[in-house]
Amino acid sequence: MKRYLILEDGSSFPGEGIGASIISTGELAIQTANFGYQEALTDPTNAGKILVFTTPMIGNSGINSIDYESIDPTVKGIIANDVALNISDNGNFQDLDSFLKEKKIPAIFNVDTRALVHRLMNEGTIKASIMDTDDEHAFDQIKALVLPKNKSATVSTKNAYAAPNIGKTVAVLDLGLKHSMLRELSLRQVNVNVLPYNAKPLDIENLRPDGIIISNGPGKAEEVLPVVKPILDHFYQKCPILGIGLGFLVLSDYLNLELVDLPQEFNGINYPVIEQNSNLIWQTSMDIDKLVLPDSVKLNMSHEYYELHTELLAGFEMENEKLIATAFNPEGAPGSLDALEIFDRFLKMMR
Repeated sequence: MKRYLILEDGSSFPGEGIGASIISTGELAIQTANFGYQEALTDPTNAGKILVFTTPMIGNSGINSIDYESIDPTVKGIIANDVALNISDNGNFQDLDSFLKEKKIPAIFNVDTRALVHRLMNEGTIKASIMDTDDEHAFDQIKALVLPKNKSATVSTKNAYAAPNIGKTVAVLDLGLKHSMLRELSLRQVNVNVLPYNAKPLDIENLRPDGIIISNGPGKAEEVLPVVKPILDHFYQKCPILGIGLGFLVLSDYLNLELVDLPQEFNGINYPVIEQNSNLIWQTSMDIDKLVLPDSVKLNMSHEYYELHTELLAGFEMENEKLIATAFNPEGAPGSLDALEIFDRFLKMMR
C-alpha cells in the first residue's frame, strides 16, 4: 500500500506502508542508532515523534519481551529505508509489522531516508504526517496542527508504584522513565518507588528516600520545572539527586546554567563525552535538544562531562551538593554501557 510522509514545508516522500493504516502527525526526529530499534520506538522520550531511522534496515531481529522501554509506545510513526518483513519462525519474537499494527503505529519504508535526513539537518522542529495522499488538503491539515505541550504529563505514571528490593530506597520522579533504568537500579538492589511527574514534596518525604532520581522524558524543561521546583527547593543539598535527560535540563535550569540549542537534536547512541578529570571517553546514548554552555558555569563541580562534537557540557557532578546530572542515558538501551558507573556513583553518594 502506497503511503506518503508529508512535511509542513510542502514536500512529500512516497513509500510503502506497513503497520497501522491510520493517519498520524507528529514531530519529525532523526534516529541515528544503527541498532536497538525496539528500544527507540518504545522509549517514552520519543513520545509524539515520527522517527526517521538512518540505519539501512530495521525489523530483522523482530520484537522481543526484554527490550521494551515502555509497554505502550507513544511514537507517532516510523520512517525507514527498508524493513525486514519476515523473521525466523520463533515464538519468542514478534515481527515488526504485527507489532506496529497491535500498537496502532503507522510506518513507511522504501523511503529515501538519506535525502530526507539531508533535508532535515539544518531544520529545527518540523511537523510531519503519514497519510494516504499528498494533495493540497493534506498539506493544509498539517499546517493547521499545533504540536502538544508538556508531553511528560501524558507519559508519566498516573499512580505511584513500587519496584521493591532490599537496598537503599530511591524515589523516582517519572517524567517518562525507561524500563532499563529500573532494571539497572534493581541490579544494584535499590528499592524503588516511582511517583507521577507532579508529585508533591510531602509525597516524597513520606517515603523517607535515601536519594531522588528525576528521570528522562519528552518535552521541555520549562514545561515541567514549575511542578519539579518545589521538590528541588525542599531536597536540594539535603538528599542525593540524580537527573537524567529531561531531568538534566530541569536541574541545569534550576541552577541557572545557560542551556543552548543543539545544531541538530541528538537522537541516537553515538555521542562521545569526555570526563574532564580522567580524560576517559564514553560513547553514550542521548535524546536531547539542548546542552549547557560551559562559560555559564559558576558552580564548583567535582566532575564535568563534555560532548566532543559541540564541546558543550553534557553532564556534571557536585559532590558537596549531593547532585549528579547527565544529558546522556547511563543505562544506554540502545547504546553503549560505558556510562553505567553513573548509577554506582549515585549509590555511593547515597551511602
